[in-house]
Amino acid sequence: MGAGSVLKIALASQSKPSFIGNFIKAVAGRQCRSVVFLWMLTLNIGIVLPATASLPVEPYVKTTLAEGLNSPWSAVVTPQGEWLVTERDGHVVIATSPSDQRRVKLTLNNLYVAGQGGLLDIVLSPSFTQTQEVFISFAQGDSSANRLVVAKMKYDGNTFTQPKEVFAVSPDKSTPVHYAGRLLFLPDASLLVASGDGFDYREKAQVRENQLGKILRINQDGSVPTDNPFTEREGQGAHAVYTYGHRNPQGLILDTDANRIYSHEHGPAGGDELNQLHPGVNYGWPVVTLGKDYSGARISPFTAYGGMQNPLVNWTPSIAPSGMAYYANVHSQFPSLQGHALVTTLVDKALYAIHLANGQFSQRKAFSDISGRLRDVIVSPRGEVAVLKDGAQASLILLTSEN
Repeated sequence: MGAGSVLKIALASQSKPSFIGNFIKAVAGRQCRSVVFLWMLTLNIGIVLPATASLPVEPYVKTTLAEGLNSPWSAVVTPQGEWLVTERDGHVVIATSPSDQRRVKLTLNNLYVAGQGGLLDIVLSPSFTQTQEVFISFAQGDSSANRLVVAKMKYDGNTFTQPKEVFAVSPDKSTPVHYAGRLLFLPDASLLVASGDGFDYREKAQVRENQLGKILRINQDGSVPTDNPFTEREGQGAHAVYTYGHRNPQGLILDTDANRIYSHEHGPAGGDELNQLHPGVNYGWPVVTLGKDYSGARISPFTAYGGMQNPLVNWTPSIAPSGMAYYANVHSQFPSLQGHALVTTLVDKALYAIHLANGQFSQRKAFSDISGRLRDVIVSPRGEVAVLKDGAQASLILLTSEN
């Protein structure tokens, strides 16, 4: 089945005949080059290139917090100063230094470690000091049927309780990739869950009742908030949907200074994106993209379309953004980073600082002596920056101001 047929079927279920007609007309009439050219002339997207000067301007020191990590994915620091690092094979490494680290195997039900699957994100509950609750995401199932799952457990400073599953993305898929998996608590204590499109199911990102290719919003018990955008006029699968039209979003942050939510996501060959999230908004994938398929084939003739949100920043060629953290004005160790989103990359092998506060989304390298495949970045409550490297024998590096 060709790309036009797939998109036609997917979008027909969303009752958008005007889009289908235009799409097929553009494809059938071989008008794609003209369409792309005309839209590129008027497109208002922040396509940015790395600047030569690096942030921060403040001097800093590097400390290794953990080493010998096995395909780590995410990390978080507890109020007691312990770093909890997830490894995709189902372990959590608890560390305060390389000489004080231990590895704990979680008892995850039917953990699926294949492709990009495994144990993924870890975040503390907003009430962690009272409840000791920690939330995780992981891939569950097998090669024929797997899904992203959110679970919670307690950590008492020594051991973890049995994880309790609270939410599973629906429906199942048969690919071991594009889980997304990033978690973010909002000020109202609800939880955003990034769900990938499953790669072979990309047209489902436009079908609201299908939870692939979405940012989902749930309560901590897995129930759906009543003020989600599609709770009253869609099928049950759409009730948890917060935004849709995403590919593989692996960065989620809250700009606590402006109270804005941002996400980034992997494009195909090019077309990586930074977006500001608004409830109920369609972010376009796969109808709108500046990337191409890995084969070089065109995914869609459209680089913009009415009713679909353009990204704030497009990265082409792809940088493969992975983790993301926000450096707030309350963080004082690196004043030059205030108001910036910090983004780790896998292909560019660098950390970037994107200025959110200036509205131009200008981009500079950050901590330029940190390089390699970088999986995640974390800002501690004290304003330190931790960078998690990717792959076998990886490490967690802490960057602290000398001032």
